[in-house]
Amino acid sequence: MEKEFTLTEAQQKEVERQLAHLKRGVVEIVPEDEFRKKIEKSVVTGKPLKIKLGMDPSAPDVHIGHTVPLHKLRQFQELGHEVQMLIGDFTGRIGDPTGKSETRKQLTDEEVKQNAATYVEQYGKILDMDKVTIYYNSEWLKPLQFEDVVKLAANMTVARMLERDDFEKRYKSGQPISVHEFFYPLMQGYDSVALETDIEIGGTDQKFNLLMGRTLQEAYGQEKQVALTLPLIEGLDGERKMSKSLNNYIGIDEAPNEIFGKSMSIPDELMIKYYKLATDLPMEEIDKLETDLKEGSVHPRDAKMNLGAKFVEMYHGEEAANEAKAYFQTVFQKRALPTDIPEVQWTGESPIWIVDLLVELKMQSSKGEARRMIQNGGVKINEEKVEDVQLQVEIEDDLVLQVGKRKFMKIKK
Repeated sequence: MEKEFTLTEAQQKEVERQLAHLKRGVVEIVPEDEFRKKIEKSVVTGKPLKIKLGMDPSAPDVHIGHTVPLHKLRQFQELGHEVQMLIGDFTGRIGDPTGKSETRKQLTDEEVKQNAATYVEQYGKILDMDKVTIYYNSEWLKPLQFEDVVKLAANMTVARMLERDDFEKRYKSGQPISVHEFFYPLMQGYDSVALETDIEIGGTDQKFNLLMGRTLQEAYGQEKQVALTLPLIEGLDGERKMSKSLNNYIGIDEAPNEIFGKSMSIPDELMIKYYKLATDLPMEEIDKLETDLKEGSVHPRDAKMNLGAKFVEMYHGEEAANEAKAYFQTVFQKRALPTDIPEVQWTGESPIWIVDLLVELKMQSSKGEARRMIQNGGVKINEEKVEDVQLQVEIEDDLVLQVGKRKFMKIKK
């Protein structure tokens, strides 16, 4: 950025205000001096910056981990900047190789279309979608001629590509790397060229891809974007990155009681990280909570209940949050049965094998899953634990089945 700007005192204060707000929770800004200059330029000229978030629409269920960059985008929105939501409908056919130990299955056009629509719908729970411009990278990637692709590939060496941790590991271990996978970061970088992006955000695992945008913008004669990386949130196991496949996630589209109940499983040591990265609470409030927790004036359980209520409020509303909190207190703290147990009219045989009963009522998806749940002590009949996996259940009116901590069913006869 060659031009220097002279700022008034008021403009300087506004720059500092924006920087303080936007640096919240950020791991790295590359390079930080250019970030400041871009903010200064925007404040002086009144022209909003273009902030890009790229999405590879390979899975339609958004969880709390996905929301971290969305909250950052919301902050940029509130400061008047322009959000570029880039849906990788073309790159999605390859799949981002980041963190993968093998070549990913390519998605069909229909799968990409369905996933993209779900992302847009769920992201609207955090972002003001009226102020988001949605792009699909097939618009500029599909028309490229082979000559253009060769020109694009000439900006990157194989040695540089192999610096990526995932590619390096696969190469050294003899795992195959398809040539088309090298094009993923190139295409992501070219997206920034097509959109003339000022700032691109992503998780720390996306740093290589984000920096590719800088490399290609320079090669194509544009002002280079700034890369802003955000931390990855560990899941409910407290160790691995939140992921649906690892079943350590909290989905934003899950039922209020499920969101609240799962929130109570967040490890104490990760609570503040969740507050900082996955909620919109003011930092001063979170800092005070962190101090209170350390001093013992606030119990971790209470802080976790407030966090669970906050999540439910964000995605289902305040009334649902109050109800979910009351439900948890009734069922888990007072050990009482909930008052709104769903009922089913029983017309089947009696007695019936407990495993068949759980599957019939759709409380478990398979007989194997039902067996494991019983063996692990997770099934109760009328508040008494089922010990015998071979139990024959005599169906009676108002019989209450419980599976795990949050699934209940009352049988009417």
